Amino acid sequence: MALNIKQFFSVKKLTWAFTAITIICATGSLLTYKRIRQIDAFNTAINVGKTPETDKESFEAKFATALYLAKKERYKESTLLFAALMPKANTEQKSALQYNVGNIFLLRANQMSGNTASVHQEAEYLMQQSKSAYVSSLKLDHTQWDAKHNLDRLLGLLPEHPTPGAGEGDKAGLIMGNIPVGLP
Repeated sequence: MALNIKQFFSVKKLTWAFTAITIICATGSLLTYKRIRQIDAFNTAINVGKTPETDKESFEAKFATALYLAKKERYKESTLLFAALMPKANTEQKSALQYNVGNIFLLRANQMSGNTASVHQEAEYLMQQSKSAYVSSLKLDHTQWDAKHNLDRLLGLLPEHPTPGAGEGDKAGLIMGNIPVGLP
């Protein structure tokens, strides 16, 4: 019993096969184009501060909403939304959430005004919370350079907590503090 290969390659069968492949590819292309348009509309809505039409319950939509609230100085709501996203986030997203929470605490501390002991204590508390959030962010993702930078600057704002190994006038920070002197 010999297998006749020609029976599989008739013109009629090839035409039907190529037609089916064309329909599948065209359908895939249309669905991809529709999804790209949805993503573009989502990004446009987020940029202008509106609720997106699609993906309303996605991590990205809630994250963008929390960032928008923080920019509008609605820090409590923003912090609560960031905290609510923590259980759903992967490690990289958790690092970004912690970084943004640190930014919120630091912004709140910078906005404090007054020269009373209670104002100083509250500002220091907010800075300590910011420090804790930045450290958590770096524990989750040590490549988070923005968190390293902000933590370095924050450590310089907390003079009553000296950096270990720093002498008078030295500000050994997180980024450059561990490089030995005299080495290239």
